[in-house]
Amino acid sequence: MARRIVLAVAAGVVVLGGAGAFALAYAGEQPLSVAHSAARYAAPVGDRAGSLTFTTDVTASAGVKGVKVLAWPSNSSFFAKQGLTAKDMASVESAVCKPSGGDTVHCTYTIPVSRADVETSERGVWHVAVLATAKDGDTKLVTKAADFTVA
Repeated sequence: MARRIVLAVAAGVVVLGGAGAFALAYAGEQPLSVAHSAARYAAPVGDRAGSLTFTTDVTASAGVKGVKVLAWPSNSSFFAKQGLTAKDMASVESAVCKPSGGDTVHCTYTIPVSRADVETSERGVWHVAVLATAKDGDTKLVTKAADFTVA
């Protein structure tokens, strides 16, 4: 009787250990993800410049190689017809990313906005696109990660 109990417990440990090892292996292979994105736009006032600040969290089990950011007007005829692609994002500016725990980095992109910028910009809703690249070459494009309004 004691022998059957020991064998049953040993079998249970093997099954639970195998499931745990599988869960850990699967957790290590999570796909590249972009989350918690937000944009904050402040228009210039008087002599003071405005700014656009975009933040996001990027997670990649292989590590994050880079994050590119592009703000674009929602009424853009080019992107409305063609759609924004990773190729379009190749030459845009990069965000500054810092480790924030595990396989995740917190990225920030800030640019000044002058009165001249506002005068020549489209009015209305703008989207912020993000192209995240992992160290293993995997990419994730989010064309509408966050929105802001230029009045």
